[in-house]
Amino acid sequence: MKTQRILIHRKVRQKIIGTTQMPRLSVFRSNKHIYAQLIDDLKGVTMATSSDLKLSLPRSKTPNSPKITKIEKAQGVGEIIAKVATAKKIKKVVFDRGGYKYHGQVKALAEGARKGGLIF
Repeated sequence: MKTQRILIHRKVRQKIIGTTQMPRLSVFRSNKHIYAQLIDDLKGVTMATSSDLKLSLPRSKTPNSPKITKIEKAQGVGEIIAKVATAKKIKKVVFDRGGYKYHGQVKALAEGARKGGLIF
């Protein structure tokens, strides 16, 4: 049985396509982590990846220290993928929200990517 998110994602993927000059910025969200990829659909190649596993976040051992939220992590992932894209001379992308609502972590990732210099 297919989940609702996968059905929505398939519907969206029929309409959007990534090229070498304007790749698709794809988002995947698991329960613990968030991932972003720049994909050239014409060649079938992933040009760049980023995730919150690559973030270097400050970790303190004190029990009362505030924890980093998932939304802050998502914004960091967006900024990292934007840096990687600008290093590869990519300014414009097509945003693929992966069947998720444009809300919360997905929105934060998009705003982080825009803050980093990507246009979509």
